Amino acid sequence: MTVRQLSHLRYLALATPKYDEQLEFYTKHWGLTLVQEADGVAYLAAEGSPEPFSVRLRRGEKRIDLVAFGAHTRADVDALAAKLHAMDVRFVHEPQELTQLGGGYGFRFFDIDGRTIEVSTDVELRESRKINPREPVPVKLSHVVFNTTGLDKTTQFYIDALDFAVSDTLVHPHMGDMMHFMRCNNAHHSLAIAQGPHPSLHHASFEMRGVEEWMRGTGKILRSGARMVWGPGRHNAGDNTFAYFIDPSGNTMEFTTELAVIEDEDNWHPSRLDVTQVTTQDQWGTANAMSEFVARESFNDVDNGLFVAPPV
Repeated sequence: MTVRQLSHLRYLALATPKYDEQLEFYTKHWGLTLVQEADGVAYLAAEGSPEPFSVRLRRGEKRIDLVAFGAHTRADVDALAAKLHAMDVRFVHEPQELTQLGGGYGFRFFDIDGRTIEVSTDVELRESRKINPREPVPVKLSHVVFNTTGLDKTTQFYIDALDFAVSDTLVHPHMGDMMHFMRCNNAHHSLAIAQGPHPSLHHASFEMRGVEEWMRGTGKILRSGARMVWGPGRHNAGDNTFAYFIDPSGNTMEFTTELAVIEDEDNWHPSRLDVTQVTTQDQWGTANAMSEFVARESFNDVDNGLFVAPPV
């Protein structure tokens, strides 16, 4: 039986010079709830999640501020910190009591590409609720995908450092491996690593209650005037639905639902899925065809936060 010290994806923190526009988009249209705002920093919760917040926005130069993962216990936090020290990973700070919304106990470090990663436990959970039938708001943050120039090296870092496992891989017959889907629990992926021209945010994805709510949410975002890059459709890897949009800062954001759960991890065998096959990208065949122009949307801007800790 697979046992890990990490438990789940906790939140995504982004900085943007279009703070006001971004905040309005995520609350008015995307369906997140503003739970706290002060001094150009906003904490946004997903109504179906007990996490104190799922997205943090900060006014500033565009970048990923950090991605946070949960650990089961304080002992797990300390053990992971010791493991990373033994690997000579650069730390932002050691395990300590956290002072942000929700508190908790955790540490921050730079991954192999320079992104800030947080591992925490004992946060003060909020009171979540069941999402109503046909309600077009996210249940939770589903997964985050990074671009990297060294796919295998970055993937191996997350395997070695945080005990992620590869669930499936997208491959091209001429270009080789393109994306690894990675899990830290029995969800098919909480993280994915994509080969790209530079390190950056590829996309972040939010889980909807079901297909009906996913479609209604997709329609709501279309009516907001946001541009849908790709979708609606259903992936092969993860078996989840997808609809990708561009937010006001140029980040790709996804509505999804029905992500696969791997019940027997010990006997799971990752598939290598050919991206030139239509059914790999979209089982239904309802989305616009994947092309180099669609793929380019998720290259995003070069991340300016590499090896630079966020101010909060």
